[in-house]
Amino acid sequence: MKFLKRITNPILLPYWWQDFLLAIPRFICGYLLTTDFGAAKFGLPWSPPENNLGFFEVAFWFPSDVAAYGGVFAMFPAFFAWMGAFSEAVGGLFLIVGLQTRVFSFLITCTMLVAIFMQQLNQGSWNTLPAAGFLWVSIAGIVLGSGRFGIDYLITKKANV
Repeated sequence: MKFLKRITNPILLPYWWQDFLLAIPRFICGYLLTTDFGAAKFGLPWSPPENNLGFFEVAFWFPSDVAAYGGVFAMFPAFFAWMGAFSEAVGGLFLIVGLQTRVFSFLITCTMLVAIFMQQLNQGSWNTLPAAGFLWVSIAGIVLGSGRFGIDYLITKKANV
C-alpha cells in the first residue's frame, strides 16, 4: 500500500500556474493518444466505426505489424500489440484525468520507445517526432505525476488529511 501511495502522490510545483502549464501538454497528448492514435487500433466507444472493433479488441492488422519487429515481439505479438494499443488508448484517457499518471506514463514511455526505435526511425528521424513528443510528455508524467490538476492529487490530498 505504501508503494501505491508513493507512485500516486504527485510532486507539486511551487505555484499552481506551473502545474497548470505542465498539465496542458498532458491533456493534449492524452487526448490525441486516446482519440486518434489508440482508438484506431483498440476498441473503445469512440473508435472509428469502420474499424469494426469490439470493446478492448485490437485491430486485426496490428499483431502482424508488431511481429515484424522480431525478437521477443515475434514470440508474443498478440500480447505486445494489445499492451501497446491499450497504453495508447486507455493510457491517454488516464493522462487526461490524471489518474495513476506515473503508471500509465511508464506504459506510454515503453510504447513510444518501441514506436521510435522499431517502427519510425528506419523511415527517417522526422517520422519519430510524434512518438518523441509523447515520450517527453510521458517522462514528465513519470517524474512529476499529475501535479495539482489530476485525480491523483485529489486522492492523495484526501488521504493525507
